[in-house]
Amino acid sequence: MNETERLDDYITRHIDPESDYLHRLYRATNLQMLYGRMASGHIQGRLLKMLVTMVKPRYLLEIGTFSGYSTLCLAEGLEEGSEIHTVEINDEQEPFTRPWFDHSPLSSKIKFHIGDAMDIVPQLGLTFDMVFIDADKRRYVDFYEMVMPHLRTGGYILADNTLWDGHVINEQEHHEAQTIGIMTFNDRVAADSRVEKVIVPIRDGLTIIRKIKSSHITTT
Repeated sequence: MNETERLDDYITRHIDPESDYLHRLYRATNLQMLYGRMASGHIQGRLLKMLVTMVKPRYLLEIGTFSGYSTLCLAEGLEEGSEIHTVEINDEQEPFTRPWFDHSPLSSKIKFHIGDAMDIVPQLGLTFDMVFIDADKRRYVDFYEMVMPHLRTGGYILADNTLWDGHVINEQEHHEAQTIGIMTFNDRVAADSRVEKVIVPIRDGLTIIRKIKSSHITTT
């Protein structure tokens, strides 16, 4: 066990445990789905719930559902009467993910959409208080610009994987399309005067973005 793994083990023993339901979902994700490590997991899942509890969003948007682990963690933090809209482009994942939502005690808070978020989100007619982006890294800038008009001023965007396993600082990886997508996104957010932002080095990096004004993008 390396130092990072030992630290993760220490952290998991000193934070709230994941529920048995989430534990079973995480195990099933890794056993039955390709790239199971993409699921948020225990540590990040507890952080997502905490952030939702702090922000208290009425409407929450998730772009990139995958197996639904992060969706359930986000939904855990929602107050009664609030809801999360989660959008997954890969319809082949629906038979795995939807039953985990349907059988969860949080099912009434979850609205599950299959399709391209670029098409679906503008049609919902909602103003969101929080957005979690964890989908195709090549399209992060497109998702970001699409959701901004649908995010209230003072609302938050959480963008996952923004350090991309350290590839953002490894020049040998700078030719790879998803790395380019993440780097372009990070540069866009860093130069955007509409928002405040901070990158938290948890897992692959989580950028927390707060919308402070609605003006068009300003870059330097």
